Amino acid sequence: MNTDTGNAWSFTTARQPAAFGACTTHDDPDLEHAALGEDRTLCAGTPRTIMRYRHLFGVRTGARSCARCLELAAAAPPRPSVQERLHEHVLHAARATPRDELLAALRRGAPVPKWLNGPPDFLAEHARLDALTEGAGPAAAAFSAPTLSMARVEDGPWHYLVLLPQDGTAPLVARGPRDTTPDGS
Repeated sequence: MNTDTGNAWSFTTARQPAAFGACTTHDDPDLEHAALGEDRTLCAGTPRTIMRYRHLFGVRTGARSCARCLELAAAAPPRPSVQERLHEHVLHAARATPRDELLAALRRGAPVPKWLNGPPDFLAEHARLDALTEGAGPAAAAFSAPTLSMARVEDGPWHYLVLLPQDGTAPLVARGPRDTTPDGS
């Protein structure tokens, strides 16, 4: 997050530099490139056979990096913050007080300590459904979807649960009082 501007938090000030995964090509396995999609590098418009790595391009020191990929990665537009990305999803949820208050909280930069994708039974373990006071029933029912994304947002006295079904149905927002004990995150 950009905090040196002296300006208040906003989606614009919270944007982060674009990030790309690292990869090498079979043409030159000692030269790291920025990965663009499954079989392309940022510097080349033609498909290549690549090996992907689980780190970001340009982060490792001592690696030989493609100069053109470094240049293009630096010029890439910044990416939205987690708050801005979640805000775009929540806009499509049914209008209700928790949704509207969550949208305002995200515009203020409320923390999003968890955003998980995976099988609903795994996500349910992290949902804290028993702590919800608004929207608990629909939230519990949403865990019957075959695939789901789930985000938790903390703002003032509330914790919000955002469920993003992957089947195209509208997101769901539920909330409950925030647990402020040291181990209640």
